[in-house]
Amino acid sequence: MTAEPAPGAQKPRIAFVGLGMMGLPMAGCLLRAGYAVAGADLSEKARDAFSAQGGTACADARTAVEGAGIVITMLPDGKVVRAALLGADGVAEMLPAGTLVIDMSSSAPLGTAKLGAELAERGLRLVDAPVSGGVRRAVDGSLAIMAGGDPDAVEEARPVLSAMGRSIFATGPLGSGHAMKALNNYVSAAGLLAACEALAVAQKFGIAGETVVDVLNASTGKNNSTEVKLKPFVLSGTFASGFSLALMAKDLRTAADLGGEMGLSDSFMETTARIWEAARGALPGQSDHTEIYRFIEARET
Repeated sequence: MTAEPAPGAQKPRIAFVGLGMMGLPMAGCLLRAGYAVAGADLSEKARDAFSAQGGTACADARTAVEGAGIVITMLPDGKVVRAALLGADGVAEMLPAGTLVIDMSSSAPLGTAKLGAELAERGLRLVDAPVSGGVRRAVDGSLAIMAGGDPDAVEEARPVLSAMGRSIFATGPLGSGHAMKALNNYVSAAGLLAACEALAVAQKFGIAGETVVDVLNASTGKNNSTEVKLKPFVLSGTFASGFSLALMAKDLRTAADLGGEMGLSDSFMETTARIWEAARGALPGQSDHTEIYRFIEARET
């Protein structure tokens, strides 16, 4: 159930910066929940699509944040988020003290903590709230959202987050949401890598791919990838899950670097990140993350 502001409270105007594959449907969920949303994106196509949903489309973030009580960023990485907020054309200087900024991008956790401290010097509050679930769950508002930051700020953000997600987790201090997102994607990517390696070896041995998946799903090898990725995206050859291999590799590098910063040495995180980075270098730039199978299959031959 979507959480609502207290009775009589007016819903804040929201500026949503980044109307990409995930951002556009997420902003659409906010519109359907009754929020007034100004969305900013460099892409005219994305802006037109947002306008068609009833949103106010802006060509730049500075226009979008005018009069906004909450600013949401959904951008490629923490460096882009920092530039949007504190860069030469950043919006932070335009925001009144007390404004809540919610970064829903996949950013580096320690970078998020540093950004939060710099925003706090300006009187601004930051919550990191990355998401999991992919485009399909962004469309229907059923994402899992991991929110890090001051508990009061997280609770203030909760009604807005609940318009976009079904499961909202308060994960701890600022940056913990981004840490949890990277670690979740590490576990997911490691499972997909293992499943694809098993599939490639089994098929080379002469076991039908459909049989491999059915056995795994009836046995202890079952995981998210065997259940929802192997048949529809890998065995079908469509490789169209909607999440890019490059973004997965980026998140895995974030997880591996975090592991190193926390004192974990010679880790499987680092090994997994390096394999995905090798795949990113070997495959076309726009490859879907399920195309890791193509990389594995090529190595097996």
